[in-house]
Amino acid sequence: MPYVNIRIAGNLTRDQKAKIAVEITETLERVALKPKSYTYIAFDELPDENWAIAGKLLDES
Repeated sequence: MPYVNIRIAGNLTRDQKAKIAVEITETLERVALKPKSYTYIAFDELPDENWAIAGKLLDES
């Protein structure tokens, strides 16, 4: 059973999540031969203050 966890800085709309879920599910079905009903996807939306790149938090200007 594939389990996909997507962590992203900021928020996605419901429509964006739905489109991403379809794309990932279809890819796993096509490439890994996993039935759609086997694929679970979780979205973790984290505030920019919880992410850092190059030593700076994303919410820093």
